[in-house]
Amino acid sequence: MKLSDIKIELKKQSTLAFKLPNCEMVPNHFHITEVGKVTKHFNDCGGEVRIEEAANFQLWEANDYDHRLHPEKLIDFIELSEKLLEMSNLEIEVEYQMKETIGKFSLYFDRTNFCLVPKITDCLANDKCGIAPALIESKIGAWKEKASCCAPNAGC
Repeated sequence: MKLSDIKIELKKQSTLAFKLPNCEMVPNHFHITEVGKVTKHFNDCGGEVRIEEAANFQLWEANDYDHRLHPEKLIDFIELSEKLLEMSNLEIEVEYQMKETIGKFSLYFDRTNFCLVPKITDCLANDKCGIAPALIESKIGAWKEKASCCAPNAGC
């Protein structure tokens, strides 16, 4: 989901809700503590230099139950960040505190909730590394106990 997409959907909403990949809801007293622009400049294992940019939202929850974030406030926060950080229409990634570490997610809207979709690692130079596609497919998600309910076609 891109910044323009979330602003369109937020304008249609009276409340703001995020769903985790396990189908549980982020507690409704969450805050978005950061809207940022993240630039990743790196060399992949095939020797190609790459630059990726994303809009980064940090979702955070505390014991503050009186300051629920409303859609119009998030739109204002996004638009101010776009201006101050000179952001283009970037893809959004969301950080959320999981049990042991910060989870990093893509974002998908299911007509009711903003769903956090797990991100996966990938080799960007498979053709240069010589890794067979069958080996790649057998490893992706092998450690997961169940599929995410928040994938774009999962029927959230």
